[in-house]
Amino acid sequence: MRYDVVIVGAGHGGAQAAIALRQAKFEGSIAVIGDEPELPYERPPLSKEYFSGEKAFERILIRPAAFWEERKVEMLLGRRVVSVDAEAHSVTTADGATIGYGQLIWATGGSPRRLACAGNDLAGVHTVRTRADADRMLGELDGVSQAVVIGGGYIGLEAAAVLAKFGKKVVLLEALDRVLARVAGEDLSRFYEAEHRAHGVDVRLEAAVECIEGEGRVSGVRMASGEVIPAQMVIVGIGIVPAVEPLIAAGAEGGNGVAVDHQCRTSLPDIFAIGDCALHANGFADGLPIRLESVQNANDQATLVARTIMGQDLAYDAVPWFWSTQYDLRLQTVGLSTGHDATVTRGDPASRSFSVIYLKEGRVIALDCVNATKDYVQGRKLVVERLSIDAAKLADAATPLKELAAS
Repeated sequence: MRYDVVIVGAGHGGAQAAIALRQAKFEGSIAVIGDEPELPYERPPLSKEYFSGEKAFERILIRPAAFWEERKVEMLLGRRVVSVDAEAHSVTTADGATIGYGQLIWATGGSPRRLACAGNDLAGVHTVRTRADADRMLGELDGVSQAVVIGGGYIGLEAAAVLAKFGKKVVLLEALDRVLARVAGEDLSRFYEAEHRAHGVDVRLEAAVECIEGEGRVSGVRMASGEVIPAQMVIVGIGIVPAVEPLIAAGAEGGNGVAVDHQCRTSLPDIFAIGDCALHANGFADGLPIRLESVQNANDQATLVARTIMGQDLAYDAVPWFWSTQYDLRLQTVGLSTGHDATVTRGDPASRSFSVIYLKEGRVIALDCVNATKDYVQGRKLVVERLSIDAAKLADAATPLKELAAS
């Protein structure tokens, strides 16, 4: 088998790459190789609407089967690429098949990071990365009275919120001194800690896990203090390991992800990398090389690569944005707050509708907006243009941000 473009990874980035190629009138052959049996589907709902039962799987498909058939995008599903031969322009799958390519787009994302302790393989210990992961958890819920969630990032908090809505007792363990410590400022962290506690979640900070206990099935989590927290389910949400081993083995530059240039090209000829696994210099991080784990990044890089393959000379400069839904709170983030030296709170957190604006050397670099969509939409310009605005004016919720941007 040989295709003009082979896309490895059937997540958001891989699907969008195929879509964007056809939208750009690419007439060559396209194949998408995915290690899951399902057609490409949205990942964020796995820890939110799909896990809670609010959305059926069909509603989170990125496109229905007929879409891919009509556009002649061949889906090679349930197959995992184990090696890349950059010189021969081919990949090999775990079943021994060799697939040739003219251009290769690597969009594999990553695998959930595991705890470095005993008990990871016990039944009842879960990660949230695939539909199968969510289905296994849903199938066990009837036998769960208390669950332990390890990790206070977006995935952990979202899973804790759903479990609490199901009426389960939930203990959330975070190794650092606050939740969302890697992605948000302290004001937002403390707000979400208080919200989860108000919903009955036992949030424990600076919590060191020693091991997961059980005889075949999890029965509890032993802490470094010696305390054992009973649990019939454990959800581990402590980040991902980028799935780039075949590319690195083939000679691609990288480490924590595969290194790409401003067009998402790797150091190997005719091979691009996009999404969670792509280590790229980002203008919203002062040009530092980072990986962005977001749907926005995956989709925008995929579109860029499609246009590059079609001969356009473009550079990746999309503004990062993210979202999270917990209880009745919708958090929308624009920009990257890493490295901020000041914050401004706009609105009253007690009203459960407010924004945190992040500044660096007086310029706006990011906003976290809780139930404040207008701030999120209007604040985008402040971030993109790195505007310098008086903190008192930013804090005045009565003045629309678009007026501040215009002035």
